[in-house]
Amino acid sequence: MASRSLADLHPDLRPLAERFVARCKERQVDVLITDTYRSNDEQAALYAQGRTAPGKIVTRAKPGQSAHNATIDGKPAARAFDAVPLLNGRAIYEDPRDIDGDWSNDFGWRVMGEVAAELGLEWYGRPGSPFREAPHFQLRT
Repeated sequence: MASRSLADLHPDLRPLAERFVARCKERQVDVLITDTYRSNDEQAALYAQGRTAPGKIVTRAKPGQSAHNATIDGKPAARAFDAVPLLNGRAIYEDPRDIDGDWSNDFGWRVMGEVAAELGLEWYGRPGSPFREAPHFQLRT
């Protein structure tokens, strides 16, 4: 199972992730970090989803290609984390209050995207992202 621990983030990303969660909360958005580090085996299972395993495609990154797979001296040092807003204590991927069906306009996602930009993080939920993946936030490359 992929890690949710901020301790498994790259040393440059961990303080940004902590600030990200705190700033979102200041703006009335509770955030759940769902993934930090993923092993290559875990990445392989996600990559298979929608290809050779049931489900929809959720990643373009093969094992070793994802910022979630990064290590330093063999220890987890993910350069990305996945996070979702909470609505009434429940993780949401689509906000039921959203009128146009584009989660980049939902209140929680919008706040998370704004905070990520302020902190210099790359958000894959923004329009024009190479692959629209709303929960994905990473260090800029």
